[in-house]
Amino acid sequence: MVITKKAVDSEVCSIKVGQLLEKLNIPHTNISLFILAFIHRSIVNERNDYAPEHNERLEFLGDAILELVITEQLYNDFPSTQEGELTDMRSALVRGRNLAEIAKNLNFQEYLILGKGEEKSGGRENDYILANTVESFLGALYLDSGFELARDFIKKHIYSTLGNLQKNKLFKDFKTLLQEYTQATVDITPHYEVLEDIGPDHDKTYTVGVYIGSKHIGIGKGSSKKKAQEAAAENAYQQFNI
Repeated sequence: MVITKKAVDSEVCSIKVGQLLEKLNIPHTNISLFILAFIHRSIVNERNDYAPEHNERLEFLGDAILELVITEQLYNDFPSTQEGELTDMRSALVRGRNLAEIAKNLNFQEYLILGKGEEKSGGRENDYILANTVESFLGALYLDSGFELARDFIKKHIYSTLGNLQKNKLFKDFKTLLQEYTQATVDITPHYEVLEDIGPDHDKTYTVGVYIGSKHIGIGKGSSKKKAQEAAAENAYQQFNI
């Protein structure tokens, strides 16, 4: 069957995403924004007639909103805590792994619109894709429903994980953890190199490698060099089985 209607106008997509919003108790006026939040670039590359736009602009917006809300909440809740520790707490809350777990808890993987290649390679369970989808969903929520509802969602579903992160001592970011480990074991500070960047200047995906000396120990992708470095550090850190 040839699909002529675009994803954001699809009745099937509207019903499915509408049910998700109802389950999350989120009122909406423009369902197309929320459908767009689940459109991965892989389907755009394969079926531009069906999905001419992907979710990465919404992700860019949602990332900024998430950081602002988390920063404000930490500032208000921990008046005696110094900047360095607040930064570690914020990093843990907005880290890709944490956002991916939240996406899975909300069953966001069921709503992703992926290309066939990405689907076959396990994209529906890919932490990087899921974390980005949380941010794009926040961007859609902000545009459709305003800052207050976006903040309420962040506090309920993301900031609420703070206690678990504290309990498991997961505040340090993986770049810091990796550096501490390599300095303690081999007395070398890891360094990062951009291996690839794809897309126009306003919409790039970076692939970064992390090295100890000349030895390649990890790789990661992200919509910014910072995110790609963090993903590479996490990849390397996990391989050490610390």
